[in-house]
Amino acid sequence: MRTTIRLDDDLLKSAKRVAHDTGRTLTKLIEDALRHAISSRTTKKARRSVKLTTVSGRGVRPGVDVDDSVALLAFMERPHGSS
Repeated sequence: MRTTIRLDDDLLKSAKRVAHDTGRTLTKLIEDALRHAISSRTTKKARRSVKLTTVSGRGVRPGVDVDDSVALLAFMERPHGSS
């Protein structure tokens, strides 16, 4: 497919030089660069696994609403042992 693109003059000169030095056409150089840009954007990077520490228990304490952040913060700031 043919298309027209506008490139900065210095970028075009550099691209032509790289194409010549690597024995490729300018079209092939641009295609390769676009493929690389697209594949690096869509390729997901491997993530490190995270180990979560869990404790045994019976779930949320009675009266604690985890959807109410203000009440949850107030509960967490209470001294240990108080209800």
